[in-house]
Amino acid sequence: MKTIESYSFGVGDRFTMQGRAQLKAIIRANEAGIPLVPVWNKSNREHQIVGTVPEDTWQEATEAVGALGYKGSWYVDADHINLSSVDPYIAHSNFFTLDVADRIGVPADRREAEDMVKKLQAFEGSLEIPGIEQPFTVTEELLEKTVQKFFSAVKEAALIYNRILQVREADDFIAEMSMDEVDEAQTPVELFFILVMADHFGIPLQTIAPKFTGRFNKGVDYVGDIGLFRKEFEEDLLVIDHAVNTLNLPQNLKLSVHSGSDKFSIYPVIGSLIRKHQKGIHIKTAGTTWLEEVIGLAMAGGEALKMAHHIYKEAYRRMDELCAPYATVIDIDPDRLPSPDLVASWNSEKFADTLRHIPGHTDYDPMFRQLIHVGYKVASELGEAYTAMLAKHASVVEAQVTENIMERHIRRLFIEG
Repeated sequence: MKTIESYSFGVGDRFTMQGRAQLKAIIRANEAGIPLVPVWNKSNREHQIVGTVPEDTWQEATEAVGALGYKGSWYVDADHINLSSVDPYIAHSNFFTLDVADRIGVPADRREAEDMVKKLQAFEGSLEIPGIEQPFTVTEELLEKTVQKFFSAVKEAALIYNRILQVREADDFIAEMSMDEVDEAQTPVELFFILVMADHFGIPLQTIAPKFTGRFNKGVDYVGDIGLFRKEFEEDLLVIDHAVNTLNLPQNLKLSVHSGSDKFSIYPVIGSLIRKHQKGIHIKTAGTTWLEEVIGLAMAGGEALKMAHHIYKEAYRRMDELCAPYATVIDIDPDRLPSPDLVASWNSEKFADTLRHIPGHTDYDPMFRQLIHVGYKVASELGEAYTAMLAKHASVVEAQVTENIMERHIRRLFIEG
């Protein structure tokens, strides 16, 4: 089995132009003693909007690795794929995020569900998880509800995994299961039984992305009870430990935090707990790189700044359209957004400082940042004009990308956390 390292960091790149800049941050982390590996991720939705294909992401990563002489492990993630979308990714990915969130709650075949409940009855009574003070009371009713809620989702993950196996060898890729894009967080005891069902179907999960309590909005900080998150995250770590020790799951199974970019207030929690329990972590980012591209264009000034103004103006005009696919992971109050006319008067510094995520900065505006985050479709429609502008100002743009990943993300998680 291909085994992913303990610490992995997902670097999304909408336009597949920042592979080198992203990898430079990983190399800096390695030089600082952090054994971190890169995972380039791009979802099917992003490919469709931008007009790229999975092979483009693989080529971007391959080129960056070769150009910088990187000798460590690296991965390309078929991000949030399902049974209908996985095929184009199979030849060009070695990490597969099996997204089964939309199968949660879908009724299972009655006989299959009954058989699974019978299997899980071995856990009825008091379920003790080492490290968690109070044992969980497992009743037949709890098992039935858990199977009703999650069996179809885990079975779907198995179907996707087995589809990949028709083309790839089992030791040639990493499997992750994603259940994060839902309204309700999974409880620790639900997570345990999800892992039992994954073991039942023979899915060698190395990472799992549950839904955590609180808001994980795109590109901005965590919103929620940090104390509750700490308790939930630590219990999930302990549940994974127990599952690994009692089931036939990979020993390196770890949590994955999706929409993990910019969750600065919980980075210290995550960092301290994975060190306390000597566990790995996968942090998946996405639009952060795209936002740094826009910041870089703004800082370049002149025609590049005008392009940044245009992107905001169009995103503002098409707000409903652009926000709709991300409704569950953004919070934008239109009345609190600056008008396009006002933004058009901003100089490079004002635009960059409003968009750049520096908590406490007087200009930083999370509403503005979230709208531009979902506005990458505007840039994609500019086509070569946009990518040519990135290339023309590559030194400025790439510096923003590298600094953002290393200084605002990796340093907070693995050094200061």
